[in-house]
Amino acid sequence: MDNPEPMGTPRVMLLDTASLYFRAYFGLPDKLRSPDGRQVNAVRGLLDFIARFVTEYRPTHLACCWDNDWRPQWRVDLIPSYKEHRVSPTGGETTDAELDAQVPLIVAALNALGLPIVGADGYEADDVIATLATVAQSRGWAADVVTGDRDLFQLVSDTTRVLYVGRGVAKHDRIDPAWIHDRYGIGPEQYVDFAVMRGDASDGLPGVAGVGEKTAAGLLARFGDLSAIEQAAADEPSPLAGGVRAKLAAAADYLGPARTVVAVAREVALPLELDDLELVSSPADVSGWETLAEELGLGGSAERIVTALAGRT
Repeated sequence: MDNPEPMGTPRVMLLDTASLYFRAYFGLPDKLRSPDGRQVNAVRGLLDFIARFVTEYRPTHLACCWDNDWRPQWRVDLIPSYKEHRVSPTGGETTDAELDAQVPLIVAALNALGLPIVGADGYEADDVIATLATVAQSRGWAADVVTGDRDLFQLVSDTTRVLYVGRGVAKHDRIDPAWIHDRYGIGPEQYVDFAVMRGDASDGLPGVAGVGEKTAAGLLARFGDLSAIEQAAADEPSPLAGGVRAKLAAAADYLGPARTVVAVAREVALPLELDDLELVSSPADVSGWETLAEELGLGGSAERIVTALAGRT
């Protein structure tokens, strides 16, 4: 079943918004334009993605989680290479100008619809998602995290799942504890340590050289967590093979800081609380929404999101 929790249990949908509009921008044709010629493929694609997930999963609450800081300094201080390859000559994130121009339009559309944008200065959307998911779990709510970022697999629990769009929105995976165990042979609570050892070139995290997913998962299955693995590597005589011990020793300066970088922050001060995220059944600003939809030529995308909101209950 898609929603196995008892009837009446609140379900919050937490959108990794940039992950979705990046996917829309690069996946949809650039010929999708407004009547005055502006490119709107990211706007239309994001609205269609939201409509699809709202229709399929029927959340009672929803947040468009935002990167107020895509590369927080506190993470860079720990791992200087963190997302370094994405930094533009001006110091911001390297993106396409056509996408940058659509972000204010996305904000305007979400505001007119009444879909709350939630961010926190000094933190990424992942941290916002983690904080809201943690609060939801403490209250017995169900949570669906919609993202293309595997790092958020660390949030998976009996009440929180990840709707992973890595293979595409239409082919998204429902990530629960059983999925993680079947795929990696570990539990969600071990995922941070697993990701630290494996590394992630897309985030500028080198991992432990020579330790891939299979070896990382095997070490965690044997020792439980990264601290125990490091202790075993330091012990003489060690139960670890000499080659693995040497690889871990070479990465010693990386392992501690990397765990803090990879682990999402779960206690971020946010401008909105869960109860503020109740999903609307119609646009909050009907006139503003209709004007924007016409101005941008949103067409069927505008119709689909309104229909999805109206039919969510």
